[in-house]
Amino acid sequence: MSKIGRKPILFSSAKIQVSGNSLTITGAKTKFVHELPNTLVATLKDKNLVVSLAKDEKMSKENKMNWGLHRALLANKIKGVEVGFERVMKIVGLGFKAQLAGKKLTFTLGYTHKIDLDLPDGVTVELDKTGQLLTFKSHDKFVLGNVCDMVRSFREPEPYKGTGVMRLDEVITRKAGKTKASAA
Repeated sequence: MSKIGRKPILFSSAKIQVSGNSLTITGAKTKFVHELPNTLVATLKDKNLVVSLAKDEKMSKENKMNWGLHRALLANKIKGVEVGFERVMKIVGLGFKAQLAGKKLTFTLGYTHKIDLDLPDGVTVELDKTGQLLTFKSHDKFVLGNVCDMVRSFREPEPYKGTGVMRLDEVITRKAGKTKASAA
């Protein structure tokens, strides 16, 4: 059984205000508001945020799942406010690249057309000089993951040549191609 919900969330520079079931998490550059369900209660103890079940709630499976879920969501929001999140994507392929113009990314991925992507608010991207290494940064882990998944879906990595858009730490299992038949 997972005990994620029981762990306190440590924080240093974030400012957290608890009012009923609403938590306001404020940092240097961003602010999040998180609503807890009625079955959970959040309390502050020094530099720890503790999420627990309400006094009148029993330990049902659904309550345990909500407890762990909301504790993880709060931990991600606190980490995003304090440090932020970063994901590195790699484009592999001859002539495959990305270009940045303001808040718009333009991908050249071997199709007959270029693919444009408008970056959502709160997401920034840095490109290397070849245009094949993209570093996405955001304070919101959920939005960052959605953007990276969308970019990967433009040209998913294929197993024969290993070309496409992938995360930097992703391992592509390569398949053997056709072999020439021996003359008998």
